[in-house]
Amino acid sequence: MRVGIVGCGLIGNKRAAALGADALVAVCDRDAARSQALAAKHPGTAATDLEGVISRSDAVIVATTNDQLAPVAGRVLDAGKHVLIEKPAARTVAELEPLARLAKRRGVTVRVGYNHRFHPAAMKAREILAAAECGPMMFVRARYGHGGRPGYDREWRADPALSGGGELIDQGVHLIDLARWYLREEIVDVRGRVITAYWDMKVEDNAFLTLGTQRGLVAHLHASCTEWKNLFSFEIYTRNAKLHHEGLGGSYGVERLYHYRMRPEMGPPDTIVHEYPSPDSSWALEWQDFVAATSGAETTGATLQDALAALRVVEEAYRRCRS
Repeated sequence: MRVGIVGCGLIGNKRAAALGADALVAVCDRDAARSQALAAKHPGTAATDLEGVISRSDAVIVATTNDQLAPVAGRVLDAGKHVLIEKPAARTVAELEPLARLAKRRGVTVRVGYNHRFHPAAMKAREILAAAECGPMMFVRARYGHGGRPGYDREWRADPALSGGGELIDQGVHLIDLARWYLREEIVDVRGRVITAYWDMKVEDNAFLTLGTQRGLVAHLHASCTEWKNLFSFEIYTRNAKLHHEGLGGSYGVERLYHYRMRPEMGPPDTIVHEYPSPDSSWALEWQDFVAATSGAETTGATLQDALAALRVVEEAYRRCRS
């Protein structure tokens, strides 16, 4: 597959490195120096403009700031090309809904970059749950956060015109997506508090949410950019077991899945620990899943409908839960 990338920052570079046998043929960025630097890492890649990326490519990865995700993806879709668009895929539901209609008309594949689904511990948790030994789902509890850096409150993520929101729409949407993925139900109730506790910015730095499904399943989530030691913790509680995904590698610590199996007499559970010390493979696995989707295979990756569902939760939280 001939691949183009729009947006040559950190995520664009991660995506380029994860293409495997597929060829990166063209890149572009509003900062020409960034596109030229990425192109230089991949011989045969042209640093060009958006139309050049579209014309040269079979599929395009859109890794821009949030305000440009939907407009750029719309131009790619209108040209009949497949798209992998980074989360959250748009700033609002209203921005994203037209893309779903356009993709259907053009008959092309769109996936949204919720790469956390492809972390090995997350995939192992789904595998264990699918075996049905854990019993019915009860609830999930998750925390995800980082501590920012000097000047963080002056970066584009702190500008609501560019980002659409703060920590909730940045890291929090990963928790929302995973909660839906594990619970296998739509969120119908959103409660909690969205606050700015530390950073001098017009968007939130912490979001505390309790989400409910129609059958009463609950997800209790906290996303934070005042988490001074980077943290990822996702706990899944069922009638017979608990699964705890901890760490994402790198500064988030070694990735592990703890499987606690309840005994008939209760007391201390039997514990199995799956450890994944290898480098982060989620980007490559998500790309492979996307390529399979373009061929019509049944896949794991997040769809536009998944992204819309996550954004509906975000919008409801901003409407109801701002302090």
